[in-house]
Formats: sequence, structure tokens, C-alpha cells
Amino acid sequence: ETSEVVAGTVAAVFFVFAVVTGTACWYLVLAHDSRRVAEEESSRQTTLLLKEIEAHNRTDAALQKAKEDAEAANRAKSRYVVGLSHELRTPLNAVLGYAQLLERDETIPARRQASIKTIRRSAEHLSGLIDGLLDISRIEAGRMQVYSNEINIHDFLDQLVEMFRLQAEAKGVAFRHLRAPELPLHVRTDEKRLRQILVNLLGNAIKYTDEGRIDFEVAYRSQVATFTVRDTGPGIAADEMDRIFEPFVRGEAERRRMSPGLGLGLTITRLLSETLGGSISVESEPGRGSVFRVRLMLARVNRPALRMSPEKPINGYAGRRRTIMVVDDNADHRELMRELLQPLDFLVLTADGGGECLAMVEAAVPDLFLVDISMPGMEGWELVGRLRRLGIDAPIVMLSANVGDGIPADAGHNDTLAKPVDLRQFLDKLELHLKLQLLEAGATDEADAPAGARPAAAELAELRSLGEIGHVRGIEAKLAKLSEEPTHRPFVELLRARIQAFDFEGFARLLEGEGP
Repeated sequence: ETSEVVAGTVAAVFFVFAVVTGTACWYLVLAHDSRRVAEEESSRQTTLLLKEIEAHNRTDAALQKAKEDAEAANRAKSRYVVGLSHELRTPLNAVLGYAQLLERDETIPARRQASIKTIRRSAEHLSGLIDGLLDISRIEAGRMQVYSNEINIHDFLDQLVEMFRLQAEAKGVAFRHLRAPELPLHVRTDEKRLRQILVNLLGNAIKYTDEGRIDFEVAYRSQVATFTVRDTGPGIAADEMDRIFEPFVRGEAERRRMSPGLGLGLTITRLLSETLGGSISVESEPGRGSVFRVRLMLARVNRPALRMSPEKPINGYAGRRRTIMVVDDNADHRELMRELLQPLDFLVLTADGGGECLAMVEAAVPDLFLVDISMPGMEGWELVGRLRRLGIDAPIVMLSANVGDGIPADAGHNDTLAKPVDLRQFLDKLELHLKLQLLEAGATDEADAPAGARPAAAELAELRSLGEIGHVRGIEAKLAKLSEEPTHRPFVELLRARIQAFDFEGFARLLEGEGP
């Protein structure tokens, strides 16, 4: 019995160990298979991940190359636009310059004057198109230059209103202008950019409005001006509202009309508004018209620092004869400058490049240089540097189509003026840098004019004080009182002419002239 019990026990133990051993072996085999499957899956996923990383690397390389190609294309486009601008501006400068000269020629029959004005307006329109293309390139490159100056905002608006009211009336469209009474007389802003913004908006309103009216309103509050242009044109569809400010995009109404233009007006308007720190918004309903609003900071100027003289023909200047050197590789431009300056009694020297200019200044140094930027052999900036190193401190004005495109730091020049040249602006530059007193047609040199008897020292001191604070009405009242004395009238008329032109510097010079 004992042996049977032992045998049974051994069998039971053997059975238990067999089950345990089988189970352990099964777990070991299962774990091995699981590990092998996991390793295979991990290897497969790793391979896929490596392939995906490689694909991403190829995509990144392709995107980087595409970006570099796009940037290269954009730089090439900018170079092309700048180069094309220079090539267009050079002959355009001659067209616009001679048109302005012919407009001032009183010997031309009146029936021909209208044709000359058409030539000038067409040249100015073409110049505006070129400026628009350049402005987009400059803004994209972050090189847009804003020049803040003081302007008579009321005269500025009067010019725009007069121009566009005539255009609207020619189409049979009513034109209404409302101006806030609190709008100051003088403000500080970039006159050129503000003009571009308003001309684009008003021009579009007139172009698309065939009947009804156009409202141009100007509000002013807390140094901020709001310009509103409202028309009764076809309006803008909702699906086009987000695209009208994109470059070269033309709306459905414009496509149906086949209107001339490049589709850049609103693009430039928005870019300029934002560049000046303002904003532009639009509201429109198809069939009922559109409303464009531009908000800009126009800082109030309580006393004008610049002379706001009316535009009158200039026939010379007071004082000794001045010499001007024109350096330009374009013969037409040199001849234009000669025909512009010689009738005003300037001595004009011309050079077709930097080398000839340097040779000429060895004999005599001019009173002012007009230098082109892009010239073969020696660039204008290099010529300026060499003139300054020679110790020549005469004013240098860069008169070129490339003005504004990469002016070197500390270039040594005194001023810039872009082609095509505006005649009045050009004369203002000469007046500023040569410290000239320009003489208007019909006027005489104040040094040779009969000055008459001068008022007493106390009267002159009072006029001087009023001039220092820019009190025009006070000066006019004082002059009216002084003119009651017949012997004072010639001198008073000279003073009154300076004040009517807002020429406070000339006013002060007259007061400081001869002793009483």
C-alpha cells in the first residue's frame, strides 16, 4: 500500500510538474514569437519612418529651391521695373519739360495752347503709371520713402475739386464737396502720396459713375482727417470685395466696360494709406454705388514754416549771375536744362560724364551741380564723392529717374529731384540751395526798385515782431495804416507783395535792408 501511495504521489507530482513545464514552455514560445513579431513590426515602422523623413527632406529642398527661385524672380522683376522706369523717364522728362516750357511761351497761338496742355497732361498721366509700378516694388522691398511737409490743405483740396468737378460735369454727373469747418489751414503730411490716394479714389468714382452724383467729403477730428468718396455707380459684388485691393485685379464692371488701366489704383491706394499710418475701408451694394473711406493723420500746423507762393511765371532772379553745371549722359536732358535755365540768366555748363565734369571744375567751380545717377563709366554717386573729396562744397542736386532707389548713406549730395521734372518744383530747389530771390514776370529786382521813404524804426520793429509770429492779418492791417502816408506807399507795396506770397523770409530781408 505504501508503494502504491508513493507511486500515486510521484505520478501526481510528475503530472503537476509536466503541466507547469508545458505552460512555461508555452509562455516562452509565445513570448519569443511576440518579440519576433514586435521586432519585425518595429523594423517595418522604422523603415517607413525613414522613408517619410527622406520624402520630407526632398519636399523641403524643393520648397527651398522654389522659394529661392521666387525671390530671384522677384528681384529680377524689381530690377526690370526700375530699369524700365529709367528708360521711360528719360524721354518722358524731355516731353514733359518742353511741354511746360511751351506752355509759358506767350508767342504760341492760343489755339495751340490746348494741344500743348494735352501733351503735358498725357505725360503726367504716364509718369503717374510709372510711379505706381515703382511704388509697389518699393513697398514690397520695404524701401518706400515718405516725405512729410507742410501744405495748405484748403488750396490742395480746391485744386482737386476743381479738376474732378469739370470731369464729372463733362459726363453729366453732379459733384458735391463738403469740408469740415474745423479743418485747419495748414497740415503736415506727404503731399505727393496724399494726392495719389485721392486722385485714385476720385478718378475711379468718375470712371464708373454714368449718372447720379459723386460726394467728396472731408471730416477732421483730433488731428485725424477722414476722406469719404461716395458714388452712385454699379457697385461691387460681394464676392469681389476681398479682391479689389489685389494688384492687377479688375472687377466685373471694369471688365464689361473695357476701361483703360492696369488694376493697380486701389492696390496702391491701400498700400500708401497703410504706409502713411492710416487705413482704408469700403462699403458697396451692387446697383446702388460704393463708399470708400480713408483715415489719415494730418497734424495741424499753426504757423506755416514754408513759403506758399502762388504759381506765376518766373523771368529771372535778383543778384549776381549764377553758374550751374549739368552732368548727364543724355544730350536731350542737357539741352532741356540749357533751354530752361539760360532764359533766367543762369550760366549753364554741361558735361556728358563724371570725367568731363572733373576736368571742367579745375578751371572754375559752379555755384550748383545737377547730376544724373546712372551714367556710363562713373556713376553719379561716385562723382559726388570725388567732388567732395576735392573740397568742393557747392550744392549738388541729384536730378535723375533713379532717385529713391537705394540712396547711399552719407552720399554727400544736398537734395534730390526725380525725372520727369516739375518746373515749379525745380525752380523752388534752385531758390532754396542758391538762396535766390526769384523774380516773377512783370516784377523788378527789389534792389533796383524805388523803395520810397521807410517808416520809423518803431513801425519797422512792430512789423518785424508780427512777421516772426506769422500774424498775416496784423501785418496787413499795419501796412494799410502805413500806406496812408504817400511817401511810404512804394515800400509798403514791396512788403505787401512778400506777405501775399507768404514769403516771410523776403519780408524780413526787406525790413532788415537799408536803415530808416
